[in-house]
Amino acid sequence: MIGKRSSFFTEFEADEGKCWGGTIGVSIHPSREAPTMSSPSLATILRQHVTLSTACLDRLYLNGYVPTLQTSGHLCTFLRDHLGFPVPSPAVIRPLHDRFVHSVETFAERNDVPLVAFERDQRKDDIAATYRAAFETDEGVVFIGVAQEKASSFKCQKQTGPQGGTRFNFSRQLVYVKHYYFYLQDQQWGPAFIKVGTYLPYPVCVYLNGHEWTKQQLRREGIAFESLDNGFRWCADPTRLQQLCDALGPTDVQAFFDRWVRRLPWPLTPADRTAGYAHRLTIWQLEVSLTQVFRQPLWGRRFFEAVIRANLDLGRPDQVSLLFPIHRTRRTPPPPAGYRTRVITAGVIPGLYVAYKRSHVKQYFKEAQALRTETTINDPKDFQPNKSLHTLPQLRAIGHHVNTRLLEVEQLADTGILATSLFEQLQHPTTAVTGQRASALRFGDPRVHALFGSLCRFSHVPGGFRHRDLRPLVAGLLSRELSAYSQHATTYDLRRLRLHGLIERIEGTHRYTVTTTGLRIAFFYTTLHYRLIQLGGTELTDVPAALRPAVRHLQAAIDKLRHIADSHSQAA
Repeated sequence: MIGKRSSFFTEFEADEGKCWGGTIGVSIHPSREAPTMSSPSLATILRQHVTLSTACLDRLYLNGYVPTLQTSGHLCTFLRDHLGFPVPSPAVIRPLHDRFVHSVETFAERNDVPLVAFERDQRKDDIAATYRAAFETDEGVVFIGVAQEKASSFKCQKQTGPQGGTRFNFSRQLVYVKHYYFYLQDQQWGPAFIKVGTYLPYPVCVYLNGHEWTKQQLRREGIAFESLDNGFRWCADPTRLQQLCDALGPTDVQAFFDRWVRRLPWPLTPADRTAGYAHRLTIWQLEVSLTQVFRQPLWGRRFFEAVIRANLDLGRPDQVSLLFPIHRTRRTPPPPAGYRTRVITAGVIPGLYVAYKRSHVKQYFKEAQALRTETTINDPKDFQPNKSLHTLPQLRAIGHHVNTRLLEVEQLADTGILATSLFEQLQHPTTAVTGQRASALRFGDPRVHALFGSLCRFSHVPGGFRHRDLRPLVAGLLSRELSAYSQHATTYDLRRLRLHGLIERIEGTHRYTVTTTGLRIAFFYTTLHYRLIQLGGTELTDVPAALRPAVRHLQAAIDKLRHIADSHSQAA
């Protein structure tokens, strides 16, 4: 979830929907600071106690492929028409592999670059950190890693004809082949690496980091800054910092790749590339981050206390997990008090994790100093038709939208305030300007609360939700079989939510998004209803004697609120 480390998860299930169609995880790490005062609102914390806010591309993984070397027909054309071999066969492919391997070994020896064989299950980042620490040149190859890894390559089957003729059939299959990792130090990008497969069709992977690119630009312009791991703790010119973060684009990425293709040993020669056999980059994975540095770590802990408390009250997560900083085996003795599910306690740093399709967004307390909200797009096709490098600005905009949307929703949920006039309007039917009439959304109606509980799940979904997404959630919250909550009933409920202005239909689609007003009402109804039920199940004798007068007063106010709601219902 946050980092890659051995961990033990303690889980519990909640009853109601989930954010972004995934899970919320609460990560627990050691800390030495605990809050001592009541927490202010999220909006207040973000407005008054953040010293630097930076939105930037973080990690960027790219795949490189040769468009004209993807099928068996492409391979035969490459071997026969381009290289001039009359018979495309495995015998002519092996020398191409050996030539590339020899060129890498010669390059390493000539430039005094370490050639390191990676062992199985070995963390490559740890090895890279060791070599980078000893590398003192501004630009160059730090070392070359060698690993046997799976890749989609060509396998050959030999066939003999009835008259003795021989032919070879090639097909794409997963095979283990040698890969070279070129770990680089680049003047424009800082630390990076390029991985190249040694066997046709020569798959390529590129790793870059947008924060490191920005740091290099700041150094070139002479602007002072302090790092926060791969982010920023402080900068002498925050405005210029954000301008540089926004300036990073596909041209910078392509220029990096082209520059190192010319400098490194490469499986395809300049003549091959001129003939059209050149690698094209596509986006495999990218992270878009928003880092907000707090004046004091205390404010970060208060932020997460409010966020996670609101999520639990709403019942939106379907699973909450605690990540303990220990390695648990069969021989590990349990803690004296056993494993207990605890969301926020003194001495821990929390994290929030929300999944959507194959992508996710997470919030965590970075270096115990900053709130990092980070959207990781593991498959660009979650949001768009293709993975082309030129779509990087669009994907970055989507990531920024998701990050800011999550913060907006959290602040809405934290507010918990609804105007009296708006609450009263929902207790009566409404008529749209088109003349369409929609029934009331009365507080206390189980079907209404099931609807709003389901909307809480869709609050962060950038692509909206559909009829078939909503129906099983509402049925589940009503404790009914799916057949008992018909498609016609779902259509009716969507219509009245839309006419009340709580959801909007995305033009040209059958998908809906929740409006800001809809979110506020869904959070208010769900939270208030949950707390009324929770209080209703509390016996007065369970409350300390000193608090019983206050509880009686609160119960009287709740009874009055219920009476008003019933009066509105009868009048309607």
